Amino acid sequence: MVDSGTGLCLTERQLDERSAAATVQLRRRGVRAGDTVLICLGVGPDLLVATDAVIAAGGIVWPIPPELDAPRLRERMLASCARLMISDLPHALEAAKESRVRLVVSVADLRAYPAGREISTESDRAGP
Repeated sequence: MVDSGTGLCLTERQLDERSAAATVQLRRRGVRAGDTVLICLGVGPDLLVATDAVIAAGGIVWPIPPELDAPRLRERMLASCARLMISDLPHALEAAKESRVRLVVSVADLRAYPAGREISTESDRAGP
């Protein structure tokens, strides 16, 4: 996969590894079968990883277009009844403050071990 915005190339193996690590992080944050998880990210590898991780954790993906303004984001958040959102977007984080969302997970959080150490896999070091 090539991210058209950044030019970052990821192999299928790298995507699988990142999705597996993100699944572990979501489960550690309490995502269980049937939980709705909001995802407010632009199109690219992070969106794919987050979507795969939610599904693998047994959650239900509720995508929210990142281009929506804060009031419309908040409406969608309230409609979802989700307690967790994956996003790095400032306006989405602001909208979450007035919703049922209690935990916002960033893309970096999905890559980190609990101690905050970045995951560095063999395929990451090898490149695409």
